[in-house]
Amino acid sequence: MDRRTFQGLSMPCAFLNEDALERNIQSIIQLHKGKRVRIASKSLRSVSVMKKILQSHSCFQGIMCYSPAEVLFLIEQGFDDLLLGYPAWDEEALQKISILTKQGYKITCMVDCEEHILYLEHIALQVEGKFRICFDIDMSSRFLGFHFGVKRSPLRTAEQVLQVADRVLQSSCFKIDGVMGYEAQIAGVGDNVPKQSLHNKVVSYLKRRSVREVAKRRELIVQALGQKGISLRFVNGGGTGSIKTTVQDESVTEITVGSAFYSPLLFDYYKDIAFEPAVGFVLPIVRQPEPRVYTCLGGGYIASGMTGKEKQPQPYMPSGAKLLPLEGAGEVQTPVYYEGTEQLRIGEGIVFRHSKAGELCERFSSLHRISDGEVVGEYRTYRGDGQCFL
Repeated sequence: MDRRTFQGLSMPCAFLNEDALERNIQSIIQLHKGKRVRIASKSLRSVSVMKKILQSHSCFQGIMCYSPAEVLFLIEQGFDDLLLGYPAWDEEALQKISILTKQGYKITCMVDCEEHILYLEHIALQVEGKFRICFDIDMSSRFLGFHFGVKRSPLRTAEQVLQVADRVLQSSCFKIDGVMGYEAQIAGVGDNVPKQSLHNKVVSYLKRRSVREVAKRRELIVQALGQKGISLRFVNGGGTGSIKTTVQDESVTEITVGSAFYSPLLFDYYKDIAFEPAVGFVLPIVRQPEPRVYTCLGGGYIASGMTGKEKQPQPYMPSGAKLLPLEGAGEVQTPVYYEGTEQLRIGEGIVFRHSKAGELCERFSSLHRISDGEVVGEYRTYRGDGQCFL
C-alpha cells in the first residue's frame, strides 16, 4: 500500500488495510494462551469489522460495549454476549436491556457500588425484567503513596466486593455473572516512548511491580466470591498493552482486546508487543503556502485523554512528513512540512495515522478496505450506520 492506492477516492477518507488486520488477528491468536478474547467495541466501531474478527477464530467470544444504546444496536445486528464495560444511567435503554436479559440474551451490566444496584433493581421491577451483573474492580496500584493507574472503581478489596455482592444476592432481579479488573496502568501506558529513556525505565519498573500486585488482588476477590458460593461465568482482565501478562493470570478466563486490531500510534510505544498499523486516514493537499509546506484539508482528529503532542495524528506517508509544531492538526486545515524525495502535488493525498483506535471512526462513515494494495470495498462505521453513542 502507498499513496497511489487512494487516487480517485473522495478525500478526506479513512481506510482499513485488511492484510495488516489479518496479521494482527493471527498475532492475537498466537498470544491468547487458551483464554477467551472479548472484543472492545470502542476500539473498532464497525459492525462488519467485529463480525469479521469473531468469525476468524473460536478464541474470539463476546464484545465489551461502552453504551447501553450501543448494546441495543448490536443486539439488532445479531450479536450476543455483550458486556457493558462501564456503569450506565440511561433508564429507557436499561429497561429494554432488562427485558432482553430476561428473554435469554447475555447482556451484562457493570456495577461498583450499592447505588448502581438500587438503580438497576428499580428498573428491573418496573419492567419485570432481570439483569446480569459484573463487578468492576479497581486494579490501580499504590506504591509509597504514589497512585499508578486510573481512578475507576471504588471496589478494591474482597471485603468491599462481598459487601456489594450481599446486596445483589438479596434481590431476585439479579444474576452475578462476572468480575472485571482492567489494569489500565499496564495495558494503556507505553514503556518504549522515543526520547524518553528515564520515563520508560520508571514505567517499566512500576509495571513489573503492578503485575504481581494486581494479579494477587484479583485472585483473592475471585476466591472470596467462590467461597460464598458465587459461580462466575467469566473473569475479565487486561487490554492490548497487557496481553502477555494478563494471559498468565490463572484467575482470568478472558482478556479484552481492541486497539491491537487497528494498532494506532500510541501502541508503537510498547516494549513487549508489536502489531501492524492497519487503519489510517488520507487528507488531500489543497494548497502550498511556501516551499516544503503542503496544506491539507481537515485533520484535527485529536485523541481523547490528557492533552499532549502524542494525542495528535501524525503523517505516515510519505515518510519524513511532519506537522508544524505551532499549528498541529487543524479543525479545517493541517499544514505538513516535507523535504523528502517524493514529488507532492495539489490534489494528492497525505496518509496519516490516528493516535488512538476507534475514535477515528467517529469522523468517517466508512473505512475503505485495502487488500494487496488496492481498494476492494468498504466497511461502514458506527457513524455510517447513523449511530452516535457518546
